[in-house]
Amino acid sequence: MNSVKELYQRLTWLSLDVVFGAMGGMLFFSKLLRVPLHWTIYALLGMAVWAIYTFDHLMDARVHPIGSKMDRHGFHQKHGFALWFLLIIVGLVGLYGAYMVFGIGEELFAGGILGMIILLVMLIIRKLPPTYHWLKELNTAIFYVIGIALLPFLRFSFFDWTWETGITTAGYIALAYLNLIMLSYLDAGKDQASGYGSLVSVLPKDQLNGVIRILSIMIILVFFCGVIFLPSFYKVFSSLILIMGLIHYLTFFNKRLSSYQIRYRMEATFFLPWVLFVW
Repeated sequence: MNSVKELYQRLTWLSLDVVFGAMGGMLFFSKLLRVPLHWTIYALLGMAVWAIYTFDHLMDARVHPIGSKMDRHGFHQKHGFALWFLLIIVGLVGLYGAYMVFGIGEELFAGGILGMIILLVMLIIRKLPPTYHWLKELNTAIFYVIGIALLPFLRFSFFDWTWETGITTAGYIALAYLNLIMLSYLDAGKDQASGYGSLVSVLPKDQLNGVIRILSIMIILVFFCGVIFLPSFYKVFSSLILIMGLIHYLTFFNKRLSSYQIRYRMEATFFLPWVLFVW
């Protein structure tokens, strides 16, 4: 059991859970917008997500105090040189792959500009006063969904846009934000000790707990209604968001679970959109 836990921890520290979750999210929007995508595009997204998250973790590790306990920061400190080297390789391969798949055109420029904006905003938020640290989770959630949905939307005809598409997209952003503020709550002690900014830096934990409860219930209620009232095509997507929201709520407020168990169960919910692969 410990070996399985250690393996999952390292996959998490390497951000591979986020990578596969993001690829599942792209599949979600590909099906929602009815825009089929080649497998190479999923691979390119995975490399881009890994590069952005690994860059963020390596920057965190530079300012995080070195401790004896191995955690994500310690892992990136210990293996920093290898990870920076791998980050450069993945970045170059990703850029070359994007050029080969997309050529010089709208999609390549859109992806490149989005990547630069994400990195720039990440750096700006790090320099802002602590009173603005609440922006970190909101910014990450919005850019996360923009990133995974960018190509499906670029290939989507907005003549086919419906309000159901809009509310489903908003629901996925809300779910991503819920996940991030839950993780912020769980990491509050470590983040405050290291001076790492997050929502909990400006909002007391009891108030953040209330925000989490309200947002969870809103997501559950809205998409429960979606399962009942939306047209049949959208019921599938409402069902996925509903299930993911329920798992987050029931896991986070389960007092019998450890922080580690809560974390990996919530992160695993973002693998659920992969069921759409057979739909």
